[in-house]
Amino acid sequence: MTTNPAERLVDLLDLEQIEVNIFRGRSPQESLQRVFGGQVAGQALVAAARTTDGDRPVHSLHAYFLRPGRPGVPIVYQVERVRDGRSFTTRRVTAVQQGRTIFNLTASFHKPEQGSFEHQLPPARKVPDPESLPTVTDEIREHLGTLPEQLERMARRQPFDIRYVDRLRWTEEEVKDAEPRSAVWMRAVGPLGDDPVVHTCALTYASDMTLLDAVRIPVEPLWGPRSFDIASLDHAMWFHRPFRADEWFLYDQESPIATGGRGLARGRIYDLEGRLLVSVVQEGLFRSL
Repeated sequence: MTTNPAERLVDLLDLEQIEVNIFRGRSPQESLQRVFGGQVAGQALVAAARTTDGDRPVHSLHAYFLRPGRPGVPIVYQVERVRDGRSFTTRRVTAVQQGRTIFNLTASFHKPEQGSFEHQLPPARKVPDPESLPTVTDEIREHLGTLPEQLERMARRQPFDIRYVDRLRWTEEEVKDAEPRSAVWMRAVGPLGDDPVVHTCALTYASDMTLLDAVRIPVEPLWGPRSFDIASLDHAMWFHRPFRADEWFLYDQESPIATGGRGLARGRIYDLEGRLLVSVVQEGLFRSL
């Protein structure tokens, strides 16, 4: 069994087909209380893509997290072929674990075509080059002097290199008056191969990793004991341009509102040249512990 985190991610996204339109994905035994939402979304998108001809990249997905998944228990993905049109293909995926639906996703695939015009707003701010920033684990080591054993294990298994544009806040004083914004550079820690579907699904996995941080920033430090139990409720993505998830991308995030126990976060993913690759929106549930 491979010990390379990037190779493990590729293996995780390589579903087993057990029947027409039915696939089974592994769910690693982790120390987390629930299966990581990005894993389920990435695997569900793989299942949807496996039922298409492969000549139409996904252009959008909309998903709901319905129940927490159990780590270590396989997840079955059932695909409904909703539509196969001349330009668009639509798939609906239901994720089932131990007989219960835990997640559903609708994905739309679009045959590439030349548009009659093109525009893009520039990135909201200039940020440092990723190579000039410390990794998140280095920041934690610097602050704590060492990395706690649990975080050390997680860091060894982490498939993405994550570097926060703004230094991590550790105290209530640093959090005070902070705007609900965050930005991170990310890339897979190793090569992911040349299959565009793998890169799309790997980035879908990564898109759930830090997005809800933007909701928490004005309330508490991102690292250390949490005051809230946090759960993703839904997730939407729009894919604008081709990309590689093993090359640096900037995930610029903000939270326009948090109210009624729910927080909304939206993110824009750019490449090194500032081209907008993907747009993301997610709502999370926040309950005091």
